[in-house]
Amino acid sequence: MTIPRALTIATSDSGGGAGIQADLKAFAAAGAYGASVLVALTAQNTVGVTAIHELPPAFVRAQLDAVFDDIGVDAAKTGMLFSRTAIETVAGYLRERPVPLVVDPVMVASSGAQLLEDDAVESLVALLFPLATVVTPNLLEAKALTGLDAPRRVLAERLHELGAPAAIVTGGHGDDAVDHLFDGGEHVEIPVTRYDVAATHGAGCTHSATLTALLAGGASLVDAARDAAAAAGRAVAQGLVEIGAGEGPVDVLGVRTR
Repeated sequence: MTIPRALTIATSDSGGGAGIQADLKAFAAAGAYGASVLVALTAQNTVGVTAIHELPPAFVRAQLDAVFDDIGVDAAKTGMLFSRTAIETVAGYLRERPVPLVVDPVMVASSGAQLLEDDAVESLVALLFPLATVVTPNLLEAKALTGLDAPRRVLAERLHELGAPAAIVTGGHGDDAVDHLFDGGEHVEIPVTRYDVAATHGAGCTHSATLTALLAGGASLVDAARDAAAAAGRAVAQGLVEIGAGEGPVDVLGVRTR
């Protein structure tokens, strides 16, 4: 058997709950080998983000070359990219070496910290959306990206109009507990279970990383979306509320039961 190879292009969370760290855990839980390319580092914990250090574009490209040239990539995801420069660097590379791509437009941390600069939003939409297999904003991010205060169905259609071949507006926020998938032709609603657990840090990263790992293994988008929703919910249900003073990290690996 060939092990699926999944790549995360994102930012480090020093607290281990989100970002690159969450992605690698989710890749492993979904049965994929995970590689990582860092575009920035954060000084971050469950309470907030106190500093962000962006890495030079040449170093980002060197990491991409290292992974693509030796390990190979069956599917990739982008997470927090922070700046227009980082987005331009990553998009330029993936345009030349396309792979199935999940774009998770990380804009705001669960602590409320801004994770995407204002002038980077337009670049994210213009440069990365057309390269994506699917984009996976939460409800708040979808509203910010589209400029609409509308139901998930309308937001997903608008995201498609903005250039994304498919969009999943995830169900962790708002009145309806449902992930809404639109692929340009078909609407699919995926019910999700919400848990009253104060441990949601990294839930969005876990969802998009699981989706990436399953696509890397050859799953259809609909099947991968259903399984990713289930994995993210399970990670929240068994979240580590005792870790940190803020919103605790999700636990996709079930470390408490090991």
